[in-house]
Amino acid sequence: MKKALLVLLFFSSLIIHAQQQFTVYFDFDVDETSSLSSLKLDDWIKNNKDVSVVKIYGYADKTGDSLYNIDLSERRAAYTYKKLQEGNVDVTGTEQKGFGESQSTAVRSAKDRKVVVYYTIPEPKVVVVPKKPEPTAFAKKVTTAVKGDKIKIPNLNFYNNSDIVLPQSRPILEDLLSILKDNPNLKIDIQGHICCQKVEENQISLRRAKTVYFFLVQNGIDKDRLTYKSFGSSVPIYKLPEKSEEEKVANRRVEIEIIQK
Repeated sequence: MKKALLVLLFFSSLIIHAQQQFTVYFDFDVDETSSLSSLKLDDWIKNNKDVSVVKIYGYADKTGDSLYNIDLSERRAAYTYKKLQEGNVDVTGTEQKGFGESQSTAVRSAKDRKVVVYYTIPEPKVVVVPKKPEPTAFAKKVTTAVKGDKIKIPNLNFYNNSDIVLPQSRPILEDLLSILKDNPNLKIDIQGHICCQKVEENQISLRRAKTVYFFLVQNGIDKDRLTYKSFGSSVPIYKLPEKSEEEKVANRRVEIEIIQK
């Protein structure tokens, strides 16, 4: 129990510490701010549009009847509330209270004829700028390439005898998309190739090149920056028939040719 009380007191002290206060003063037996305080209040309102007002507490000096002084202090708090509200200061849920002469030190004491505004300043917004990821090896190749260079799109794989991209190949298409977005002058030709057979069936290499083309167009790349074509097996990296599975994979590819940078 004692530990819980200490924790409560600790957090209460933090809340109190977080609150700031501003004081305005009033002339004798008046519920509107004095001339000097009116200027200070107007200036404070102008410079504190983003604060949240928590409490508005009014006070009076010891002159006169105590009940009258409570009423006077309440009117002073209400006047200050209205001024803040008219100045578009956030007073939602603000506590208004008049304490009369309960905290007064003397009769006709100018420093006791006041209203104290307790408020909090919002925490500054921290804008976290995400760190741009390091360019991939593919992106570096495209960035350093010159007109006429041909670059294989790595890890771009399709279902067997299909133009449907395997799910694990989606990231490389996203990478190509980012490259084109980051380099608005870049124009490319998308070129499809097959392996293993001299006579192509079903125009599979053309359909795969078109798949890449339409992915880019559907994601915002201007058609004027893109072309596509098919070479079938006419431009193999390794001579047909291939001698290994690695050679087949190398021949079965989609490349981009740099047309303009």
